[in-house]
Amino acid sequence: MDNIYSILDKVSQSGQGAALCTIIATKGSTPLKPGGKMVVMEDKKTFGTVGGGMLEQIVIEKALEAISEGKSQVFKYDLLNELNMSCGGNVDVFIDPVVRKKKLYIFGAGHVGRSIARYALPLDFNIFVIDERQDIFRDWDITGINIRNEHHSEFFKEMAFDKDTFAVVTTYTHDLDREILALCIKQPLAYVGMISSKRKAKVTKDKFLAEGIATEEELDKVDMPVGVEINAEGPDEIAVSIVAGLIKEKNRDIVRSKKCIK
Repeated sequence: MDNIYSILDKVSQSGQGAALCTIIATKGSTPLKPGGKMVVMEDKKTFGTVGGGMLEQIVIEKALEAISEGKSQVFKYDLLNELNMSCGGNVDVFIDPVVRKKKLYIFGAGHVGRSIARYALPLDFNIFVIDERQDIFRDWDITGINIRNEHHSEFFKEMAFDKDTFAVVTTYTHDLDREILALCIKQPLAYVGMISSKRKAKVTKDKFLAEGIATEEELDKVDMPVGVEINAEGPDEIAVSIVAGLIKEKNRDIVRSKKCIK
């Protein structure tokens, strides 16, 4: 059976929301002493315990709030008077939401897709590369990423898309790029970008509007041509410009916070 710390490591890698609840102080008779730990997942699954009973129910509720708000906090409980537990002691519980990695979905494992994965690997992303072509990953020389050798439609059925998900569309045909982009646009993503020329971007936008695939508002959220303008040439430089754009978007909230402090 996995211990609490191996579970936390898996949680961090998976991108799931979770919180670590730790008993940090006790007084009198209590179910557990300081050091008792429980991991609460955003789907309400738990691992470990802080003592059971009403205390545990309340801690799970507070943990779910902490996951949603992203804030750590200490809660103090009088087991007898507040929770009607016969132990009669006092327990302090520290609830700390787990910092989860943001997910990066790269559609297309060609030269640019491979370079994006390589340059994004040291960053705070849990990376998935999706491509259905046979043998496309045969000479793949990057470890530490999730390879999905399957059609993108299967990937969309299996994987979660949320406010911590980034997607880059860089496949081998314009039609496939647009097909995947049409699916991405309807997801609650933090960011989506598609590799393109300015002409391809305009043609795509006009097509999506004319066929009712997306609205102006939805298209305005798409980064196309994807990446920061650095006059990039070749797959590696293009990938660097794209990863720079990912970093800029990922750290947008940090920049806003610094401006507020000033």
